[in-house]
Amino acid sequence: MPDISRRRFLRDTALMALTLPLPGWALARQADPVDSARTLFDLNIAPTPINVAGRVAPAIGINGSIPGPLLRFREGQPVTINVRNSLAADSSLHWHGLLLPANMDGVPGISFDGIAADQTFRYHFDVRQHGTYWYHSHSGLQEQSGVYGPIIIDPVGADPVEYDREFVMLLSDWTFEHPHQLLANLKKSEGYYVARRPSMQHELPDRSLWSRMRMSPTDIADVSARAYTFLLNGVDAAANWTGIFAPGEKVRLRIINGSAMTFFNVRIPDLEMSVVQADGQDIAPLITDELQIGVAETYDVVVTPRDRAYTFMAEASDRSGFVRGTLAPRAGMQAAVPPMREPPLLSMDDMGMGHGGMAGHAGHQMTPAAHDHRLGPGVAGVSEYPRSRLNDPGTGLTDVGHRTLRYGDLRSLAANTDSRRPGRQLEVHLTGNMHRYMWSFDGLQFSEVSGPILFQHGERLRLVLVNDTMMPHPIHLHGMFMELVNGNGAFNPRKHTVIVKPAERLSLDITADAPGHWAFHCHLLYHMHAGMMHSVRVVDAGKMT
Repeated sequence: MPDISRRRFLRDTALMALTLPLPGWALARQADPVDSARTLFDLNIAPTPINVAGRVAPAIGINGSIPGPLLRFREGQPVTINVRNSLAADSSLHWHGLLLPANMDGVPGISFDGIAADQTFRYHFDVRQHGTYWYHSHSGLQEQSGVYGPIIIDPVGADPVEYDREFVMLLSDWTFEHPHQLLANLKKSEGYYVARRPSMQHELPDRSLWSRMRMSPTDIADVSARAYTFLLNGVDAAANWTGIFAPGEKVRLRIINGSAMTFFNVRIPDLEMSVVQADGQDIAPLITDELQIGVAETYDVVVTPRDRAYTFMAEASDRSGFVRGTLAPRAGMQAAVPPMREPPLLSMDDMGMGHGGMAGHAGHQMTPAAHDHRLGPGVAGVSEYPRSRLNDPGTGLTDVGHRTLRYGDLRSLAANTDSRRPGRQLEVHLTGNMHRYMWSFDGLQFSEVSGPILFQHGERLRLVLVNDTMMPHPIHLHGMFMELVNGNGAFNPRKHTVIVKPAERLSLDITADAPGHWAFHCHLLYHMHAGMMHSVRVVDAGKMT
């Protein structure tokens, strides 16, 4: 009898999970009506079963769903968000990209103590911006388990973007492995989840060079479809999330990469995209056929579909898997799903050798660290001659034969308010050792740093990021936007997360106008957890030493 009861219980639980509702904003069919009048929100973080591809697993949700509810604010209004933690462990929510007081930012150990089990924390702040953003846990690896959701902030005045309908397109990655086991596997072997290894000589030019680097050119992503199922608005490719439009409408797609570790290459075959926002900030519209969206970035695009169905295709950058959705004028329609493209390989550019190879540039490579604090087992090498890669569209997109988005294309729609030249320059190196799965800034893991990086309140400074690793890193600064120095002067685009490609030197101008203590980290969740995190404290001039 007990065995029969247990089987019934498991069956009934599975049936319940198969019918678990998605949040209203994620339902396949119509977009939410615009309603940003609410100023009070109640959220509950709690154990929540998830159904992915017909398989039920334990997870963590917000208000009973994964992803969590859409939070819609209006610029210029105050909001209050009561967050209840119904877990047995501490939790938190961070409002990614939002400008707010440091004690409302939601990073345990830096901006507040976290939310203890069975406790409620009240977030309260004034909304100072508009655009597309998102929120997620900043506690442990809870983000991988389902604690994330979208934010839309409507402008106080007229929206510079013209559109008739909108859809949130929230991309994420789900694993049935426990996140801590996944991390343990990465520490066990850097190639644990690599989708493939080159097996033929013609696949691997300069084999001896790669061997000396102890790298494989197929090491595009730490975690591939071997562990991940990729999701769009909480459902997999087979479930086919669908957004219904009227032919001829201008449809705004608010694309959010809420994944833990996956870069996506996004395209809609036969439908060009007009990119109108990057990281919630309005940009001069530009037309593209495909874009790469790094972890934690957001892009808003406007499309004008005809009376037919289209496939929204999001391929993992290593092309180990994908998730697709459908835009259609009527329910039940779908378009052909394009075949997966050949997996890309790392290039000489990724090794810092993109201008003539070893013969002409023997020093342009990742060489063993030879100076200062970038020494020891946590640093595999440094890039001797890093360079700008602003016009590189990202892994796998260099030779696709159609238009691709590049950081060098981004131009702010309005001039930035601070026109001062930077008064000083700060250089930070992104460092790591893939074989030991150790990640750091300037060779120091977060547990090893002696204190925060100091910014003087009100100063204008230039932050230079140098990637000494052979992986791209999405670097996120809390509390302040970073102006990407891409040649547009006062119209340099503002971003909260920047992708720093391998062997790249990237410059960012910052106005340190947000007093307090802020997190600064790689947004690849397991890189951050493995040490690639720091903090910034914005202080008055007298406290700089």
